[in-house]
Amino acid sequence: MTEHYGNFGRVTSALCQRTFSVLRQWNKNDKVMLKVMAARRVEVLGLYRRVLRLSRSWQAQSGLTHDTDTERKYITQEARSLFKQNQHLTDPELISKCVAECEARIELGLHYRNPYPRPSYLPPMGLATQKGSKLRGQQRLRKQAKPVYLQSHHET
Repeated sequence: MTEHYGNFGRVTSALCQRTFSVLRQWNKNDKVMLKVMAARRVEVLGLYRRVLRLSRSWQAQSGLTHDTDTERKYITQEARSLFKQNQHLTDPELISKCVAECEARIELGLHYRNPYPRPSYLPPMGLATQKGSKLRGQQRLRKQAKPVYLQSHHET
């Protein structure tokens, strides 16, 4: 039994040494990146709280209580589903795009008093014949013409 504990001690010692060597390899860039990610997390959670506060104080443009309740539920459900859908993103560029989309949708909703996404129009030549290279060009035009506030809105 003493040999078993002796081997266990050597194994744990080797694991500890490897762990410490990995930790020593962490440089300042990794620590800075963690701080940036923590700051971004605080920003995103603040944005989520802002949307939820907005949904609680939302008043429909028509003034009807039924419309107000419907729009409040839509805002809450949309925010919950989009934030949950994007919670596992780690790429800083994708996170920035999602934050920009959220801010754009908030500002558009407040300006037009309408929580639903605004329709986007097809670009010229957006409905060409759907064969081969013309189809790919058409799809590329549609993707390029999609505004920032509709990036997460999927067409059905």
